[in-house]
Amino acid sequence: MTGELVTDLPAAVLWDLDGTLLDSEKLWDIPLYELAERLGGTLSSETRRAMVGTNVPTTMNLLFGAVGIEPTADQVADAIAYIDGRMVELFATKAVFRPGAEDALRAVRATGVPTALVTSTGRALAEVALDTVGREFFDVTVCGDEVDGLNKPLPEPYLKAARLLDVDPTRCVAIEDSPTGVAAAVAAGCVVLVVPCDVPVEAGERRVFRDSLVGVGADVLKDLIA
Repeated sequence: MTGELVTDLPAAVLWDLDGTLLDSEKLWDIPLYELAERLGGTLSSETRRAMVGTNVPTTMNLLFGAVGIEPTADQVADAIAYIDGRMVELFATKAVFRPGAEDALRAVRATGVPTALVTSTGRALAEVALDTVGREFFDVTVCGDEVDGLNKPLPEPYLKAARLLDVDPTRCVAIEDSPTGVAAAVAAGCVVLVVPCDVPVEAGERRVFRDSLVGVGADVLKDLIA
C-alpha cells in the first residue's frame, strides 16, 4: 500500500474488473457472438445482457441454450478454450479503461486503504488484464475460478476478499457496474458504488450511483462510508 491511512475512510475498496475498470464487456461480445455463429445459431442481445457479470458455467449454459444445443463436456471445454484464447488476444491488444478508472485507481491507492480486485473472470485471463490495469493497485485479487463455484451474485467473492484483507465487509466499499456484481456486494454487506456500463442497475439498499469514476477519490469514499 502507499500513502497514509485515514481512519474515516472505508476499511477496504473492492474493485470489479469487466465493465467497471475496463470497458471489456464489448470485448467479450466478440468471441461470444462468434461462437454462437460457429455453433449454428445466434446470440440475442437479451441473452448477452443476462451474461454480464456472471461466471463461466452460467455463460456457457446461456450460450448453448441460445443455440439449442445440449452440449457434451468436450463441447463445453472447446467453447471455453475458444473464448479464452480470443480474450487473451483482446485483453492484450484492445482493452481500455472506463472513463476516470485509471485516475480513480491512483487516487484510491494514494489513500493507503487496502484494495482488492474481485472479478468473475478466471485467473488466467485476469492476469492478462492486470497487465493493462496495473497489478500494483491491488493488495489481493479474487477470480471467478477461486470461489468454489460460489460466484456472483452470491456474496462469496466479496466475502473472500474481505477475509484475505482481514477487514469487516460491512465497512468496505465495492465498486461495480452490473446487477449481478451489485447483488453480490450488497449480499456481502458492502456499500456499493454503482457505475452502470452496458446493463441498467436498479436502485436499492447500500447502493450509491455515479455516471462515471471521474473524480472518485478520498472525498467520495468518505461520503460513502459515513
